[in-house]
Amino acid sequence: MPVYEYRVRDRSGKSMKSQMEAESLAQVRDALRAKNLLILEIKAPKTGLSADVKIPGLGDRPPNLKQVAVFSKQLATLINAGVPLVQSLAILQRQIESKAFQGIIKGMRADVEAGTPLSEALLKHPKVFNRLYINLVKAGETSGTLDSILERIAAFQEKELALRGKLKSALTYPVVVLVFAIGITYFLLTTIVPQFAGILEQLNAPLPMITKILMAVSDFLKNSGLLIFVFVGVVVALYRWYYKRPSGRVVIDRIKLRLPVFGNLLQKSAISSFARTFGLLISSGVNIIESLEITKGTANNAIVEETIENAKNVVMVGDPMSASLATSKVFPPMVVSMVSIGEETGSLDTMLGKVGDFYDREVDEAVDSLTAAIEPLMIVFLGGIVGVIVAGMFLPMFSIIGQLSQ
Repeated sequence: MPVYEYRVRDRSGKSMKSQMEAESLAQVRDALRAKNLLILEIKAPKTGLSADVKIPGLGDRPPNLKQVAVFSKQLATLINAGVPLVQSLAILQRQIESKAFQGIIKGMRADVEAGTPLSEALLKHPKVFNRLYINLVKAGETSGTLDSILERIAAFQEKELALRGKLKSALTYPVVVLVFAIGITYFLLTTIVPQFAGILEQLNAPLPMITKILMAVSDFLKNSGLLIFVFVGVVVALYRWYYKRPSGRVVIDRIKLRLPVFGNLLQKSAISSFARTFGLLISSGVNIIESLEITKGTANNAIVEETIENAKNVVMVGDPMSASLATSKVFPPMVVSMVSIGEETGSLDTMLGKVGDFYDREVDEAVDSLTAAIEPLMIVFLGGIVGVIVAGMFLPMFSIIGQLSQ
């Protein structure tokens, strides 16, 4: 008989964790409710219908955002067409190609068949369905508008995918060119430069300063390759360690927002994500405090998270959120003004939607401008490196040819 782990709270408010053998999740839930315990969480057993499927070579890697968005849209379409939820999940289970996702949907279908709400079935797969997704589904179940909520989720995820794609395209080009430049420079300094250096030493040619520097760098790279590799590894490890600390994350995320060009792009994308996430939650019937808490968890930047937390604290004492956002350097005055108008007119979700649309366009323009500006800069950068190396090697040769011609 499978073993279920659960976490409950008794009448005095004390939280407890334990295990129970049962034939189904519904049996565990009924047994706990019979004891007048408030159920906080029930974890499915590691094997069986409720467990995530593991693929050899891939482990338990969850489906990506695109797969979840397609699932949401298809589930919304089926429910809107009048197909029962259990049957809809069964249809999607057969249709989805990913074996891992099939296993997840299979477990969800088994839980729903046992009487578990869909939102509770989603709780068992936090790597696939985040807190935002689960709360929206719960709001849809409560209001009886699950199909429209799922359509909103799918549209939101598609916009999120589009935003990620824009940021990725903006950052990929300079990274690729930089890696290419480093590779070419390393090849020239460790292969071509030593050969020229040997020829120049045999000819006893006078060496200009630039040639001496190149030869010194070449010798260092050839003799200290392992040291460089270790140094880079240590720097990366220190960065990760520092970023995991709360104070370190604040410092690094603040620096990211202040970077030339890239900082502006990251700020605009953060505002767009905030407006779309917060607006979606508000329009779906989630209360404003819970909406801010969930939105904070999706910010992926400590400075933005701190700003949203301050706004939540202000709202909890009855003050307008816009007053808190006005003190932040993350949100421009236009955003603060639109949020303020939304609070005064009771149309906060509409205003947030307009903010999200505006900053989506701003991100598009920023990406286009960045790509147009980086391309010539990278070409000049790469050409400058190659030019310095060529000049350093051929200047002594020109000097030798000049002496021979005299």
